[in-house]
Amino acid sequence: MCKGLAALPHSCLERAKEIKIKLGILLQKPDSVGDIVIPYNEKPEKPAKTHKPSLDEALLWRDSLDKLLQNNYGLASFKSFLKSEFSEENLEFWIACEDYKKIKSPAKMAEKAKQIYEEFIQTEAPKEVNIDHFTKDITMKNLVEPSLSSFDMAQKRIHALMEKDSLPRFVRSEFYQELIK
Repeated sequence: MCKGLAALPHSCLERAKEIKIKLGILLQKPDSVGDIVIPYNEKPEKPAKTHKPSLDEALLWRDSLDKLLQNNYGLASFKSFLKSEFSEENLEFWIACEDYKKIKSPAKMAEKAKQIYEEFIQTEAPKEVNIDHFTKDITMKNLVEPSLSSFDMAQKRIHALMEKDSLPRFVRSEFYQELIK
């Protein structure tokens, strides 16, 4: 069983994250997508200059996280859903990695790599993502000399996690059900 905070085993941390997600779900049971209240002073993100997807397009998202992430409306809906569950850190990490890959300047790359590491990868990071120790170690070694591929392994692990865990929950959610009505 989970005893003191100082010596929390990895499985206890995972269990704590599961409880956090379940509490988030219980605390927010909206009647419709419009009833959701973001629990902090951040404005909900609206898709920039996009239109509601066609039914066929939205139905593709059930089977393809990549199709969902490539669509601005889908990405915004998925992000809103994850925020309602207090579990947006994986998507935020994935987006940060995508932005990181667009950096050209080595100095800016090193600065952004440090920021991503401190925000998402290091132990007790504010938005720590759940990656295994091997992946974390490889990522840390890659950051000695940052390159465009420094976060690739961690990003792939998080993508797989979102695909097998977050996407099925999103597809069952009110957020998605409203889109395909």
